[in-house]
Amino acid sequence: MRDQLSRQSSTPLYQQLHDLLRGGIAAGEWRPGDMLPTETELLQQHQVSRVVVRQALDALVKEGLIYRQRGRGTFVAHPTVDQGLGRIVSFTEEMRQRGFQAGTEVLSAALVAAPEDIAARLGVTPGTELAHITRLRLADGEPLSIEESFLIHAQCPGILQRHDFAGEPLRECLERDYDIRLTGARQSIRATAATPGVARSLGIEPGAPLLHIDRVSYAQDEAPVEYLRVDHRGDRYVLYNELRG
Repeated sequence: MRDQLSRQSSTPLYQQLHDLLRGGIAAGEWRPGDMLPTETELLQQHQVSRVVVRQALDALVKEGLIYRQRGRGTFVAHPTVDQGLGRIVSFTEEMRQRGFQAGTEVLSAALVAAPEDIAARLGVTPGTELAHITRLRLADGEPLSIEESFLIHAQCPGILQRHDFAGEPLRECLERDYDIRLTGARQSIRATAATPGVARSLGIEPGAPLLHIDRVSYAQDEAPVEYLRVDHRGDRYVLYNELRG
């Protein structure tokens, strides 16, 4: 991309650079997942200060057009994922519907004793054995969210030994092997900031905005089955609901 910035224009240089990069993205010069030139390359190419480059990039980040990964660079963002709130949909199914290639990395899987707060959500006594699975969710190879599932182990004995949740959707395993169908859920949603650990896993800056979901899912007999905690990247997820008056 040749230098197209004008020092005689009344438009600030950072805005001109922003518009130039934005136009390149819109024209397909950089496609989703492509890495943009580095800050050093941009300032050398356009003969501007690092402050100007960072202002332009910061504006594109706020618009959701690009994202930064610490130690790697700045990349063109994929389109946001719109998630409806009206029904329970597995991550894999949701990604298929949106045209993304779903991916999962299992960060941890172990049996744990239920702490008081989670026990209360699941309607069991503290100390009850739970299967705890933490997964990193990806779309087209890009980290989107971290999910923590807590399952009442007595309802799905041996589930951690029998399945590889990097390739098998949890919901399908519950239905196929344990005759547990998730037919309803209650959840709360709030805005939070990424902790350093979550930020590392998601490839975002500490303190970046997240959409945090707490959900209890129920089986066909209305018994609690799963307590789920999800941290969605705020720059990639849009939650929506349809309302009628």
